[in-house]
Amino acid sequence: MPATRGWSGPDRRQLYLRIVGAGLLLATGAVHLDLYLTGYRTIPTIGWLFLLQLITAFALGLGLLASRSRLLAAAGAAFALATLGGYLLSLRVGLFGFREVRTTAGIAAGVIEVVDFAALAAFVLGPLAPLPAVGRASGGPGLNRSLRSALPTARWGALAFSVLAAVLLGVSLAATGPVPTSAGASGALLKTTRIHGVAVLTNAQGYTLYWFAPDTPTRSACDGTCAVYWPPLTGRPVAGAGVTGRLGTIRRSDGTTQVAYDGHPLYTYVGDSAPGQANGNDINLNGGLWYEMAASG
Repeated sequence: MPATRGWSGPDRRQLYLRIVGAGLLLATGAVHLDLYLTGYRTIPTIGWLFLLQLITAFALGLGLLASRSRLLAAAGAAFALATLGGYLLSLRVGLFGFREVRTTAGIAAGVIEVVDFAALAAFVLGPLAPLPAVGRASGGPGLNRSLRSALPTARWGALAFSVLAAVLLGVSLAATGPVPTSAGASGALLKTTRIHGVAVLTNAQGYTLYWFAPDTPTRSACDGTCAVYWPPLTGRPVAGAGVTGRLGTIRRSDGTTQVAYDGHPLYTYVGDSAPGQANGNDINLNGGLWYEMAASG
């Protein structure tokens, strides 16, 4: 009876790389699904991109579990790198009017995408099947010989890309965060500006101020990760020209004093990359609806 061929070391390594790569694609899809359902779906353009990302991630991950296709794995590696690039771009300069911030979910997704690219690239560039005896005797077809000779260089290139992606992720996460909204020496100055014909409140730097529907006049419902996306305006309130509503403060859970206007605790939004923007108006994010704070209250 002919001997049954077992799994060789390279075969097992390729299997493990494929399973790990597929699993990480499913993991990044799951992270984006959670973010999409908890508010990102309401962000213009970004919501559709998140939906497209998670559908693609699940499709590629499941496809790789069912197939040993190197072409599919290469698509998965490129997808992981593109997703990471979009995250880094939105983290540093903003993307389609939305600026990302450092969160546990974002960091986890970034790390997953770096490791996923490395695993899938290693699978794609793994050992090729041995040439048949005739091919070895004649030197093999030209294309096959070219592929084999290019493998070492391609592997070094994939390693360099993996290291570069990890370094860029680390540098971006360590970069300066959004403009602070705490009070200066003269207190938390409130001003007004007109956006789309409506007079709204801004902080001293001109960034739009928002109120959160789940809040009460005495308590903020935006803590933890929420407060990273929506930095509270803290300090002693000072009314500028055109600010006619009732100023007040509340005590936050961390002990800081947050400015309130007509009974609404006030926040800025990291998605506003410049004064005069109101990208956070009428969106459902971090557990509730957000609205720009009209000067009329």
